[in-house]
Amino acid sequence: MLIKDSEFGEVVVRKNALSRGIKFTVSTSGRLQMSVPQRTPDFLIKRLLNQSRASIREKLPIKNPETQRARDYQKKLLMKKAKEYLPYRLDYYAKKFGYTYDKCRLTHANTRWGSCSSRKTISLNIGLMKVPEPLRDYVILHELAHLNHMDHSRAFWAEVGAHDKNYKVHEKKLKMFNPGV
Repeated sequence: MLIKDSEFGEVVVRKNALSRGIKFTVSTSGRLQMSVPQRTPDFLIKRLLNQSRASIREKLPIKNPETQRARDYQKKLLMKKAKEYLPYRLDYYAKKFGYTYDKCRLTHANTRWGSCSSRKTISLNIGLMKVPEPLRDYVILHELAHLNHMDHSRAFWAEVGAHDKNYKVHEKKLKMFNPGV
């Protein structure tokens, strides 16, 4: 559910069956989010939002609604570019080096460039579209190596190094960028 609010812009309301109370957080786009129990009526959600205004202003870094819209537009463009590029690049390297994975997911996490699950799902951050291609390739090769080594052991780094001779430089350069922006 989305509430249009004159002060906070668009407020995302998530009804959660496991929730026992009301919780306010800020999403990656800077929007206010409310998590409420599943059966909370809409009128009560609006009342709780109004009663909590002072506390929200004081405790949470809510961004300007105009900034939210600009960020949403930027995220849509990044997602479009990422869909057109990252799965194909992942597939290219998987075939080139003999890896098999089950699924490629695109995310917009704040802290991770990528991840690999034990179920052979590789997640790649759409923020990779904002970094130079050698760094994107490094992340992809790093996650592919996790298919064989679900840790950062010497064997893992040896495998990454076998595919990317400059992986240490790439890893260092990647730290100059922020995945959540």
